[in-house]
Amino acid sequence: MATRGFTRLCCCCLFALALLSFIMPGTLAEERFYEFVVQETAVKRLCQTNKIITVNGQFPGPTIEVNSGDTLVIRAVNMAQYNVTLHWHGLRQLRNGWADGPEFVTQCPIRPGSSYTYRYTTEGQEGTLWWHAHSSWLRATVHGALIIHPKKGLPYPFPKPAKEFPVLLAEWWRRDPISVIRQSMITGAPPNISDTILINGQPGDFLPCSSQETSIIPVVAGETNLLRIINAAMNSELFVSLAGHKMTVVAADAQYTKPFDTNVVLVGPGQTTDVLVTANAAPGRYYLAARVYASAQGVPFDNTTATAIFQYKDAPQGRPRSSGHPGRTGPAPMLPYMPANNDTNAATMFSNSIRSPGPVKVPGPVTQEVFTTIGFGLFNCRPGPFCQGPNNTRFGASMNNVSFQLPNTVSLLQAHYHHIPGVFTEDFPAFPPVIFDFTSQNVPRALWQPVKGTRLYRVKFGAVVQIVFQDTGIFATEEHPMHIHGYHFYVLATGFGNYNPRRDEAKFNMVDPPSRNTIGVPVGGWAVVRFVADNPGVWLVHCHIDAHLTGGLAMALVVEDGKAELESTVPPPLDLPICGL
Repeated sequence: MATRGFTRLCCCCLFALALLSFIMPGTLAEERFYEFVVQETAVKRLCQTNKIITVNGQFPGPTIEVNSGDTLVIRAVNMAQYNVTLHWHGLRQLRNGWADGPEFVTQCPIRPGSSYTYRYTTEGQEGTLWWHAHSSWLRATVHGALIIHPKKGLPYPFPKPAKEFPVLLAEWWRRDPISVIRQSMITGAPPNISDTILINGQPGDFLPCSSQETSIIPVVAGETNLLRIINAAMNSELFVSLAGHKMTVVAADAQYTKPFDTNVVLVGPGQTTDVLVTANAAPGRYYLAARVYASAQGVPFDNTTATAIFQYKDAPQGRPRSSGHPGRTGPAPMLPYMPANNDTNAATMFSNSIRSPGPVKVPGPVTQEVFTTIGFGLFNCRPGPFCQGPNNTRFGASMNNVSFQLPNTVSLLQAHYHHIPGVFTEDFPAFPPVIFDFTSQNVPRALWQPVKGTRLYRVKFGAVVQIVFQDTGIFATEEHPMHIHGYHFYVLATGFGNYNPRRDEAKFNMVDPPSRNTIGVPVGGWAVVRFVADNPGVWLVHCHIDAHLTGGLAMALVVEDGKAELESTVPPPLDLPICGL
C-alpha cells in the first residue's frame, strides 16, 4: 500500500509540473555549463597553415544556444601564450559587470595557465548575439555565435523557420593578428588590412586553395529558413547579398524589428541581423556573398569577396567541378548583385529601414546629455622608425579629443567598486572642448592631435541619457560602429554633416525607433541614441573597428548605484583574475 501511495504521489507531482509548464511556459529556466579552452590550433587558409588562437580547437568557435532566462556558466581556461578575456556582446549583464569581459575595464586578463568562470543570466533578451575575445586582437579568431531562443513554450513573433543557420563573417590575415597590431603599435602606422573576408571560417570559391571548403547552407525547396548574420570582422563593415532570393529582416542586435524585404544587408563589426529566406527559386545553387563597405575615401581596404553556397536539396546534379568536393557537383552557383564598395546610399537605405515592431515608449525628458566627436587623430613625433604614420606622425583616435588609455594594474570596475584612487578621472568632457566644422575636409592641423587619458563620465542611476555621436573629418571621415556595453539604446535619428539640435531634433523618431547595442554612425555624419541608466557599473563605449579602438576611440560610463536593494553592482566573484604586471 505504501508503494502504491508513493507511486500515486509521484505521478501527481509529475502531472502538476507538466501542467505548470503548460500553463506558464518559460518558467523552468535552466543553468547551462560550457568549458572554453583557449588554445593554439593549426588552421590552413589561403594555401598556408597558420597557428591561431581558438576556443576548443574550433574556428569559428562553439555556438552557444540557450533559452531566454537561462543562466550560463562558462569556465574559460587559458592554455594559450597570450592574456585573454571573453565578452558576451550585447548581453546586458545587469548589475554584473564582472561578467562583461573587456580587459582592464571590468576585469584583469586571464593569464596563461589560469582560468575564470563567467556566470550570467539571459533574462529579458532573445535573438542573435555573439561572444568574442576582448583582449588585444585575439577576437580575430576567438569568436562564436550566442543564440538566445524564446522561453520554452513561447513562439517567435514570426512563423517558426524550418532551420536556422548562423552566418559568421570575419577577416583573415596570413600573419598572426597579434603581430599585425603589435607592428602598428611600434611603428605608429595604421595596421595592415586583412587578406580575405570569411563566411563561417572560409573564404569561398574565389580565393586560392579555398573552394574545396566553401561553406554550404543546405535548404529544401519551399521551406523558410532563418539566417543569423553576425559581423565578427575586426575592421570592416560588410554588405551581404544572396543570389536569386529576397531576405526579410526580422531582428537586429537581438531585438525584433518591423519586417522588411531587402536584397542587401549591411552589418558593421559587432552587429547582428536575422533574416528569413524562403527557398522559392528554381532548385539550384546560389551564392551568399560578403564584401566590404569602405566608407572612408582614400583608405586601403580588403577588396576580396567571400562566398558561401545556398544549396537546394534537389539541385540539378552534373559532373563534379575541378575541386572534387562532394558538395561541388552541378552548375556553378549564381552570383548576387552586390553594391559597390563605396555605396553609401545602399548602406543608408538599409540602416534607415530598421524599426521597432511597433510603437515604443521613448524615455524622456533627457537628464544627462553627451555630445561627443568620434574620429581619428595624429600624434606628433620625431621622424624615424617609431613615427611611420601619415606625414611622420603616429596614428591615433579619440572621443571629444581624448584618446582613451586603459590602466594596466587594476580594472576600472575594480577601482570604482573598491574606491581605488589614481586609476581614472571622471572629467570626460560632455561636449567637445573646441567647436569647429566637424566634418570639413580641411580641419585645421592644430586640432588633429588629441590628448591621452583615462577619463570617464559619471551617470546618475535612473538618468535618461542622450548621446550624440559626431564623426569628424580629421584625416578622413568614416562610418564608425559605436557599441555601448551593458545597454541597448533607441536610435532616434542619424544624418550627414554637423549635428544641429535646432534643426535635427525635428527628425527624431519618437514612435518606433530601433533598439540596438551597436550603431553605425554615418560617414561624415552623426547619430543620436537614448537610454535609461538602469545598470550600475563601469561600461565601455567604443568604436567596434578594432584598429580605431586600439588607437583610443573609446571612453567609459560610470553608472552610480541606485538606492534600492537591486540597484547596485553585485560583489565580485571569488575567482576574478588578479592583476599583475
